[in-house]
Amino acid sequence: MPEPTPPTSVPLTTPTTPPRPGPRRRTALAGLAGALGGGALLPLPAWGADDRRPGAVRPPALLPSDRAVVTRASAERALEHISALADGIGPRIGGTPSEHAARDYLAGVLDGLGYTVELESFPTADRFLGELAAAPGAAPLPDDLCWQVGASAQGGLGTTVTGTVVDLGTLPTGEWPADLAGAVVLVDAATLDVLRAAVPVAAARGAVAVVRLPADAADPVRRTSASSPTLVEPTPLPVVGVAQAQKARLRAALATGPLSLQVSTTAYTGLTSSNVLAERRGRLAPAPGGEAVMVCAHYDTVIGAPGANDDGSGTGLCLELARVLRPMATQRAVKVALWGAEELGLVGSRYHVAQLPPEERARLVAVLNNDMVATSWDPADRYWVLSWDGQANAATDAVVGAAERLGYGPRLTPVFTRGASDHQSFQEVGIAAGNFSWRGEAAGQPVLEPPYHSPEDTVARNISLERLQVSLELVGSAAHRLAGPSR
Repeated sequence: MPEPTPPTSVPLTTPTTPPRPGPRRRTALAGLAGALGGGALLPLPAWGADDRRPGAVRPPALLPSDRAVVTRASAERALEHISALADGIGPRIGGTPSEHAARDYLAGVLDGLGYTVELESFPTADRFLGELAAAPGAAPLPDDLCWQVGASAQGGLGTTVTGTVVDLGTLPTGEWPADLAGAVVLVDAATLDVLRAAVPVAAARGAVAVVRLPADAADPVRRTSASSPTLVEPTPLPVVGVAQAQKARLRAALATGPLSLQVSTTAYTGLTSSNVLAERRGRLAPAPGGEAVMVCAHYDTVIGAPGANDDGSGTGLCLELARVLRPMATQRAVKVALWGAEELGLVGSRYHVAQLPPEERARLVAVLNNDMVATSWDPADRYWVLSWDGQANAATDAVVGAAERLGYGPRLTPVFTRGASDHQSFQEVGIAAGNFSWRGEAAGQPVLEPPYHSPEDTVARNISLERLQVSLELVGSAAHRLAGPSR
């Protein structure tokens, strides 16, 4: 990774588009009904402040600081933001216009809440994306699945082609039809070598595009993600890589009759991603050194994933806690940070930490990172407390303490060694940080839900409002107590 260059920080004075959501929660949720199937809304959390939560071992014993959070925090409100990102914008690929649209939405919400907001911009890698759709006049592809795919940088880019689908599966190229004129060829290519051998044959026989079908994930719980295949030799054909879920849907459609596809590709170069940084100063006598507590998440996604749970859920949680914490009297400042380009290797949070001067690093008492906090996958019944170095710190201690007060202690894991999210960027330089996530467990290891990094990571398929509400209460109570004065 190249050395970071000085940041571009742009203070915001007016909200950017789209405007922040208003109080019309039921109206906004009603708009989700079609996606959720049968016109039904997601089941709403239904407990009072002093009631025992689902899965808790006892009723809560709330401090006043906890009560101030749990009586205000609303999974319904957080869901509005998740839906705006996952259903409204869809995949948010680092540095591309879709991520920029999400950035503007987040900045507008935080600005509208009265926070001081900055956009911290940084360069990121080129991206090559594709889109599958039914050919004009053909029956549409299923609309409950995202059809963004990856495109090869060595294939045809900035183009749209249409053709009849020919599924060649694992058939050796020597047994392919001699005439593939006008065909969109599907090829099972578990390895890139298989794909690289197939592409020139497809081009020579008149195909208009090649679709790489990936091998199914070795883990039976998981699904293979979409990808941008790397070729050795350039080709004028668009070459795209679909996800496992998309592969299954394409073959299901073919089983009912002929299928015609439109394949579009786009190259995004010279890209800039952004972190959205917001702060509300302490409202009481300031803590020494202007200390601050940070609540954060990443808002970008991988190719082809709408990112409802990863990490629309963490982003929605942060925006809702920004609303909840804004009027509260605290000594320490409250910071909300939403990271760009996390899926490219923690690029945004590492960039931020690298350019922070020592006095700003010293301000951070704890960083509460939220990554995948609302999955509806039944086996994900453990709330994981993750630390890059495996050691407890002020961030993990605060969430564990909140869980004990809420009666949730046994549902939390002991502090577990795991990086691969934005808490790692802070712990690498000695700042107390933790990552919090609902996951399953197998042989003592965290297990991620089947829609993880897939086109199926949608509100309808992968969000639980109950788990989202519990996450809001745990992290919100921890953040409020850390911000002080906690009595």
